[in-house]
Amino acid sequence: MSGGTAQHAAAASDRFAAAHAALRADPQMQFTLSRAPAPREPPAWLGPFLRWLGHVLEPLARLLGWISRQMPAAPYARIFLWGVIAILAVLLVWVAYQRIRHGEWRWPHRRRARQTEPVGDDPDWHPDAAPAQAWLREADRLAADGRYAEAVHVLLIRSVDDIARRRPHVVRPALTSRELGDAEAVPPAARRLFAGIAALVERSLFGARPVDATDWAGARAAYEDFALPQAWRG
Repeated sequence: MSGGTAQHAAAASDRFAAAHAALRADPQMQFTLSRAPAPREPPAWLGPFLRWLGHVLEPLARLLGWISRQMPAAPYARIFLWGVIAILAVLLVWVAYQRIRHGEWRWPHRRRARQTEPVGDDPDWHPDAAPAQAWLREADRLAADGRYAEAVHVLLIRSVDDIARRRPHVVRPALTSRELGDAEAVPPAARRLFAGIAALVERSLFGARPVDATDWAGARAAYEDFALPQAWRG
């Protein structure tokens, strides 16, 4: 090797060493990799819970596996059948929810049919005979004692009973008086009178506003009109 070539190689080696030293000195460069942190231990309760969940879902998993084995091998047919099963499952959940909420088994098409029941008259109730009924005597007694809010509440309860008697499928345990006042199966005139009585009760119970003698007289007159067969026509 000639002297010039040796000097050139030495200079290149020095430049490489200097560049390597500068690179190692750069704080933004990392040459030593630390060990990855160990994964966090799951909570103590998670293991038993997962085992319990697996035990609970095991029959469902077996059922789904059995259904899958009965299906044809064609992928599109399997997708279609699984879609049908999913729709049926959602429908079943919806029906169960309606059963819990309304206290009866209901299918989607039945609600509209019940809300459009034909409106008829009820000749069995006559306003002139109302004072002989114990519930109205009780309401009048409460009003005579100045307990107008309680008296109006009695009228509201009786009004709900009347709706249940005239439209048996409208009144359900989960419905509020405001929802009953909007029920399409109740004629508009009866809905308006019922809503007035319900508003007084709502105002006294939730608005803490007193009910006076004038309010009571108006509610009693509204109920007498509400109970008339004419209010249930139309």
